[in-house]
Amino acid sequence: MTTIGGLVFLLAMVFGGYIIAGGKFDIILHSLPYEMMMIGGAAVGSFVMSNSMHDIKHVLGGFKKILKGCRFHKEDYQELLSLLYYFVRLAQTKGAMSLELHIERPEESPAFQKFPKIMADSQAVKMICDYLRMVGMNADDPHQIEDIMASELKKLKAEEAHAAHSIQAIADALPALGIVAAVLGVIKTMAAIDQPPAILGGMIGGALVGTFLGILLAYGMMGPMAARLQGVVDEESRYYDVIKAVLVAHLHGNAPQVAVEAGRKTAPSHSMPSFQELEGALQELQIA
Repeated sequence: MTTIGGLVFLLAMVFGGYIIAGGKFDIILHSLPYEMMMIGGAAVGSFVMSNSMHDIKHVLGGFKKILKGCRFHKEDYQELLSLLYYFVRLAQTKGAMSLELHIERPEESPAFQKFPKIMADSQAVKMICDYLRMVGMNADDPHQIEDIMASELKKLKAEEAHAAHSIQAIADALPALGIVAAVLGVIKTMAAIDQPPAILGGMIGGALVGTFLGILLAYGMMGPMAARLQGVVDEESRYYDVIKAVLVAHLHGNAPQVAVEAGRKTAPSHSMPSFQELEGALQELQIA
């Protein structure tokens, strides 16, 4: 909602100031469809040329993230820490082989079933199962596991950030595309140089609408959207950092409570459950 609210405020201030200053919308409204066709069409064309179909779908999905924001909140981190606590406690008390039921068939695991939102996140389930499976295969060197997890998290974050980079690339191109549209408008004006000054003025004004649109779309819309999406990607990546922190702390031989506390400290400050909140959730944890 903040994205939409900011966009509405931006447009209100720009065009409101134009109207208060005595500007008229006739030239803008007359030129807007043609200029938008040239600028927007060129931007879409260059975007399609520079991305694969998979990347195009990814960018389109990124616009949903821009509007909805980060999908992980305090209760999500609390549920994740509760699930991880159950697993590391089970592994410590009954051995790594006791995790086999949960990691080989997570859809049948009573632990995963208790947390449907985690179960719906295929990436989180895959990460938890894969690294707990490695522990069961005696790959228990915490430094090695930490390096592997860090490498995978870096890869995932780079893949998710591609959408933001693509949108930023469009934002960087829009001012130049606006100039292209403006130059075409000037060429059209020069072809009608024999017309009266009033007509030439309108044609020149229409040409300048292209420059105006290119700059407004770049710095007023696409650029902020790219920054917003990058922020969402960075925040969501912290959710998976929590998984890494808990499992690595467990492999270092820490007690389950200490391992979970290491993960809790990794969560974003505004979404991090307090020590008392997490302790209460762990005490109430009931898994068949």
